[in-house]
This record gives sequence, C-alpha cells and structure tokens, in this order.
Amino acid sequence: MIASNTTTAEPIKYKKILIGSVGNLVEWFDWTIYAAFAIFFSNQFFPSTNETAALLATFAIFAVGFFMRPLGGFLIGLFSDRFGRRNALSLTIVMMAAGSLIIGITPTYESIGIAAPLLLVVARLIQGLSLGGEYASASTYLTEMAPIKQRGFYSSFLFMSAAMGILLASGLGWVLTTTLSKADMNAWGWRIPFIIGALGGVIGIWLRYSIKADDESEAHTQKAVKQPLRTLLRDYPVETLRIIGFSTLSTYAFYVFMAYLPTYAIRQGGADPKIAFGANTIAIVAFMFMQPLFGYLSDKIGRKPQLITFALGNLLFFYFVIQFVNASFTTLLLIELFGLTLYAMYSSIAPAIMAEQFPANIRAVGIGTPYNLMVAILGGTTPYLLTWLQSIQMEKIFYFVVLLSALISLITFIKMPETAGSELK
Repeated sequence: MIASNTTTAEPIKYKKILIGSVGNLVEWFDWTIYAAFAIFFSNQFFPSTNETAALLATFAIFAVGFFMRPLGGFLIGLFSDRFGRRNALSLTIVMMAAGSLIIGITPTYESIGIAAPLLLVVARLIQGLSLGGEYASASTYLTEMAPIKQRGFYSSFLFMSAAMGILLASGLGWVLTTTLSKADMNAWGWRIPFIIGALGGVIGIWLRYSIKADDESEAHTQKAVKQPLRTLLRDYPVETLRIIGFSTLSTYAFYVFMAYLPTYAIRQGGADPKIAFGANTIAIVAFMFMQPLFGYLSDKIGRKPQLITFALGNLLFFYFVIQFVNASFTTLLLIELFGLTLYAMYSSIAPAIMAEQFPANIRAVGIGTPYNLMVAILGGTTPYLLTWLQSIQMEKIFYFVVLLSALISLITFIKMPETAGSELK
C-alpha cells in the first residue's frame, strides 16, 4: 500500500511533480526532433541520390529505436522497482541526452561513409532504451506519491511535460524553417536541435537532484520479484492484456497527430514547412493545457467516460477527418485539434490507469514491458508505413488499421473496471 494515498485532500506537491516530469520533457524533445527534422537530415546520413529512399531509411532507423523500448521498459523498469524511481529517471535522461549528442555531432555520409548511419543507429538504440524506461518510471513515481483523490490530476503532468518537449521541438522547427533557407537546414541547421537536446539533459539532471525528495514511495523497500516477467504473465495476465488494449489506438493517435502530421502535410498535402510546423505548434499548446483539465475531471467523474469518448470519437470520425489534410493552415490546425483533444482525454490519465493495474514491486515492469512492446510494434513503424504507402498511393490502408485499433481499445475501455478513487495495489 502506498502511504501517501490518503483519502483526505492534500496540497499539490508541485516540486515532486517537477521531479517526475522534467526528465520526460527532455526525453520527448530529444525523441521528437528526430521525426520532425528527418526530412532535412536524411540525405546527410545516406546517399542523396534518392530522396524518398533516404527518408525511408531514416524512418527505418526511427523504428529500430522503437524496438529497443520494450527492452528499456523491462530493464529500467526492473531497476526502478528495485532501486528507486528517481535513480531510474536520472539514468534515462543521461542516456537520451547522449543519443542526441551523438546525432548532433556525427559527420555526414559523404565524409565518413557507412559509419554515419551506423552511428545514427547506435544513438537511436540508446534513446529507445531510455524512453522505454522513462515512461514506466515516471508513471509510477507520479501516481505513487499522489493523493488518492488527485491521482488523475498528478498523472496528467507526465503528458503535459511530454507535450512541452514536443512543443519545443515543433516550435524550434517553426523558428529554424522560418529563419534559415532550405539549403542551410539541409546542410547544418538540423544539427541545432540535437545539440540543444544534449544540453537540456544536463539541465534536467541538475533540476532532478536539486530538489529533495524525502517522501518518495520506494518500491525497492518491498520484497524484490525474482522473475518479474513470469510473475507478470502468471499473476497478472488480464492486467497485462489490458495495457495492450489501452495502447493500440493511443499509439497511433500519438504519432499521427503529434509527430508525423507536419511531415505528412508537407509531402502529401503540399504544405509549406512553416505552415505545417505552425499548425502543429498551436495544436500542441492546446493539448498541453488540456492535460490537467482532463486529469482533474477524471478524478471527479471517473476514468471510463473519457476513455470511451476517446476511442469512440476516433472510430466514428478519424477516417473522415484525416482525408482533408492539405496545404491550408486552418484545415491542418482543425485536424490537429480534433485528434489531440480526443487523445488528451486518454493521455492525461494513462499513467494513472496503468499504475492502478499492478502492485508497487512490479509496477514499473508491468507498465513498461507491454506498453513499450505495443509502442514498438505500432508506433515505431507508423512513419515508415505511411511514407511507403504514400509512395504507392495506398495510404488509405493505414486509415483502416487505425479504425481497427480504435475498436480494440473501445472494447478494452468498456470492459475494464473503474479505478478512480481506488487504492493502489
């Protein structure tokens, strides 16, 4: 039982929220700039004779990084369950910053040949491990130290910080594409965000350790689970499958509306990069401020109403809305707001509903392993799949995949028990 989860109202511990979310901001800034700036640096790491082939290769490495996330979710989740949340969170931020630094300073393919894409792969493997561990550890930290009647509100700061990181990445893309020519962006401008990301990791570590956390709920004070995967599958099969059901639609929704839509609009809709990044930035600002609102609301009315609305809204309207992607700023903004408003209903409480499935000594592993497995399989392939389907003019196939995922998540949300106001296991 988590001692901090009392039934009486408690003051909001903003310093503790900062500890749990600052690294997540840096992690998502570093992770997002890869997808956001791939269109500019793909020819720097691969032969530039075929632009589409270079972009596909760059997104293939994006997918490789995703496939390290389940391993990161398991290994760093295990570390978190045994040695503490804050130690795990510090490890992840160092790894992510190191990956960004490698990408930012690696010479081009023209200078060092095959070593350039190999270094890119190494950097993405490190970052994949890092991000897989960050989500599980930050989710458990924020929910374990939250009062029972404010758990949804506290958990909302995980994706609020993620949105801040993505916002900074998108906003930086807006600034750079506005102030630099396309030639400068292709030559050296794309390196700027990666260097900034590496420096952000240093600041994140300093912030995380400059704030005393003497009341952190530490799972490693409990008896360690010797075989966590076996325990997970043997004792919590329903909860594990529930995490998978949660993650199908949410993974697609995140990477379509958060990360890939600007690139999709530029290549498919003929949008100017300034227009695409501008619409994306404004929509992410709105999404960011929705997080605490929906987190607070879930503590009052329950988790399920928001989750069902998220899945049902996508099931009914996604196919219709996404076909309107074009070069118009207004159209792109409205599409982004549609997707991100629905997604915010889920993301604001995702850490809470996942943490509420497992006991403390297996919580980070229980969240990190199945969640990151689904993100790897679905999210890691989304940019590559969409780019390839566009090249053969068959992108509508992807729309039906999203609709199927919406149906799976809707069934999961309907059948799950309501967890708002319940004690953590």
